[in-house]
Amino acid sequence: MLSDAGNKVARQFGLVFKLSDTMQEIYRDFGIDLLAANGDQSFELPVPATYVVDKNGIITYAFIDADYTKRLDPEIIVEELQKLNPLQDMKS
Repeated sequence: MLSDAGNKVARQFGLVFKLSDTMQEIYRDFGIDLLAANGDQSFELPVPATYVVDKNGIITYAFIDADYTKRLDPEIIVEELQKLNPLQDMKS
């Protein structure tokens, strides 16, 4: 699991976008303080992504969807992790 304050890692993966001025105003109208949430002045948001990375730092599986409501099923993540170490029982 990775917590990415300031979107530093997301930016390296090309997964950051800046809200337009219109969207910034909409966020403000809804009472969403993105600057406080991000802890900076960027008005940036990350695109949700899930990566499975092997021991050598190689991405073996990636799921990226700009629709933040779509997330990778945890069962798929477990299956992908089991492929990396099939002798390890991930369910226990």
